[in-house]
Amino acid sequence: MKRLAAIAALIAIATATTPSRAQEYPSRPIRALTTTSAGGISDIFMRALGDELHKRWGQPVVVENRPGGMQNVGTRACGEAPPDGYTVCIVNADPLVYNQFLLKNMPFDPEKVAQPVTNLYHLIQVLVVNASLKTKTVDELIALSKAKAGTLSYVTAAPPLALYMETLKQQQGADWVRVPFKGGGEAVNAVLSGSTPVALIGEGNVIGQIQAGTMTPLVMVNNIKSPNFPNVPTMAETGYTGAPSRSWYGLFVPPGTPKPIVDKLAKEVASIVRDPAFRERHLTARSLTPAINTPEQFAEEIKKDRAAAQQVVKDAGLEPQ
Repeated sequence: MKRLAAIAALIAIATATTPSRAQEYPSRPIRALTTTSAGGISDIFMRALGDELHKRWGQPVVVENRPGGMQNVGTRACGEAPPDGYTVCIVNADPLVYNQFLLKNMPFDPEKVAQPVTNLYHLIQVLVVNASLKTKTVDELIALSKAKAGTLSYVTAAPPLALYMETLKQQQGADWVRVPFKGGGEAVNAVLSGSTPVALIGEGNVIGQIQAGTMTPLVMVNNIKSPNFPNVPTMAETGYTGAPSRSWYGLFVPPGTPKPIVDKLAKEVASIVRDPAFRERHLTARSLTPAINTPEQFAEEIKKDRAAAQQVVKDAGLEPQ
């Protein structure tokens, strides 16, 4: 009986201290892990969001970039961090939704590695080429790839977009090859240098290059019309089928992080993203569509996206590598 009473007392203490812990949170700097390299759209957004959290909470948010491994490296690091609210993670859909159907061996369980806080935004995805290729349409790019067989390469972060390019290659007899992707900043540099002259990438990564004329946009791949480039057609408008699913970046914490802290993070981030000035500067101007929701709603969305991804990979006839 004494033992049971002691256990009950410990549970009562833990329950009583959880709300107070959330009220005191944060009392020291927060680490923000990204799954991509510095200079990419998610890195830039996380730094902007961190600055706003710093203003509101008085604690700095220190960004750490963990690119590589189809974004599995950074996602795994998120799952292995202490679940105390002092590590937050901005993670793309791919390592949590697609990678398990494309790889034989995953370094983590995608259903358990990270705890959802809120979806942050959807990306407008664009197919761009180095302006020196002098192609203006998808058809012209296909023709060029045939004329320069074995020499044209492309880069993209998202498996759904790679599936799209490989399907187009098979259907139209195009000749191009995908090269490894580490982050948005590196992808932009690869296109600009001409080493990898084609990219399917978030429009926010390449707005400046398109406006400067160093990159040419051919089509909006996921059929979201861009307010920044209204004359660039969507896939549907060109007669081709678009990418099979959306791309998003969400905010996560390590599994086991106390719910009051998760809820406090979700509420504060939602308040920041809904501010008109922040939204215009850090979302609309970078071709990002806000996707804020609750932790529970986000978890449900991920389940649905995972089921859709499994079907997409099956329909494409791909076997895990």
